[in-house]
Amino acid sequence: MAFLSEAELEQSLLEQLRGLGYSIEREEDIGPDGHRPERESHDEVVLRKRFEDAVDRLNPAIPPEARQDAIRKVTQSELPALLEENRRLHRLLTEGVDVEYYADDGTLAAGKVALIDFETPENNDWLAVRQFTVINGRNTRRPDVVVFVNGLPLAVIELKAPGSGNATLAGAFNQLQTYKQQIPQLFHTNALLVTSDGISARVGSLSADLERFMPWRTTDGREVAPKGAPELPVLVEGVFEHRRLLDLLRDFTVFG
Repeated sequence: MAFLSEAELEQSLLEQLRGLGYSIEREEDIGPDGHRPERESHDEVVLRKRFEDAVDRLNPAIPPEARQDAIRKVTQSELPALLEENRRLHRLLTEGVDVEYYADDGTLAAGKVALIDFETPENNDWLAVRQFTVINGRNTRRPDVVVFVNGLPLAVIELKAPGSGNATLAGAFNQLQTYKQQIPQLFHTNALLVTSDGISARVGSLSADLERFMPWRTTDGREVAPKGAPELPVLVEGVFEHRRLLDLLRDFTVFG
């Protein structure tokens, strides 16, 4: 039996995401050292211009200074515990950011700045980045694929090449746990994590243990993929179709 290499598996995944309407970029192109950088340093995880452009596009009636205030509330960490910061930002992602500003008549007005358009998915900026490099102190990590919506990292996908010694779902899961400890800023806005050994594939939440990472068996909610079929393509189409990913973020994520 011939197995795909990790690079081939990664490329296949990215081509599937492209087919679902994602733009595809590489770290060597848009990283801080790339020829068209989208962030100033490797410790930044938000693609600032994409984020600001989306906030401006989705909130034309909110004054620019209030929009900038909302951006600061998202990009400046407030809580030391990763899960609590994730919970804070999940609320902002799904409900919008409360802001105050002075209206044209000089009165103080209150408003909400939307970060994502949940009703019209095509109004958002959809991007997948290969080998997105994050440096935190002495730790340098390169998750295989990071999925962004409006410049915010919402999903991390870790792949292991089938046939190699550490190509297990547990190995991919453990790699994600290392990332959470060493580069926690990448997970502040995280909505889901994906692991695959090239054959099997699982999806879980930020706080899920290994047993709670589960297969995704359908792409349309009606027909279940047969057992034994490659699981990663089904999971990718089932989870990362634009509207479904937004539904998972807003309507199917609960904090205890």
